[in-house]
Amino acid sequence: MPGKFVFPGGRAEAGDGAVTAATELSENDTQKLMTGMGTRASQRRARALGLCAIRETFEETGLRIARTSFDRPNSDQTSFAKRLSSTNIIMPDNKDWCAFLERGALPALGDLRYFARAVTPPGNVRRFDARFFIAFRDSLPELERASLVPSGELEDLDWVTIDEVDKLDVARITQAILKEARMLLTETRLDLPATLPVAQYSKRHGRFVREVI
Repeated sequence: MPGKFVFPGGRAEAGDGAVTAATELSENDTQKLMTGMGTRASQRRARALGLCAIRETFEETGLRIARTSFDRPNSDQTSFAKRLSSTNIIMPDNKDWCAFLERGALPALGDLRYFARAVTPPGNVRRFDARFFIAFRDSLPELERASLVPSGELEDLDWVTIDEVDKLDVARITQAILKEARMLLTETRLDLPATLPVAQYSKRHGRFVREVI
């Protein structure tokens, strides 16, 4: 979308679902991500979608949605430190994942909350089936300390408050997803419940259709 503000994102890769994470998606979010996958639904594919979002965010902005043993509650630090040093953690055959992991932090899947999906209608030259997640910057030390680093894929990187989204030049579907996020965050006062409604957008007969699962 040239000239438009967009979310970081991209295609899930084959190895995404196998990457070791610091924390896992909630059971509710996992089940809702599996909705619509048909006979190919699996927890690995669900977590691959979240890990793809984390990897693409890092690739395009330099931001790590990640945690280390020092970010965990005291009761979890010992077991988590063992996981970090475990020989069971295999470096992925992907340069971006290797760069992500080089500081010793693992992707924080548990800090993602799944809240929306958008499917491009049949017949479009470029089709997407995009899932959208919320993560809180102030809950992740890696995000609080990090600077935005342009990758060449995106430019004019910036943090934008939820109250400023109406001022952005975005595609209609991006605007709809931003409004979903703002509505959800406003209604819950930033305290997202364990079970989130997921808004699904598709286009039928030239009109956006919104369904909630």
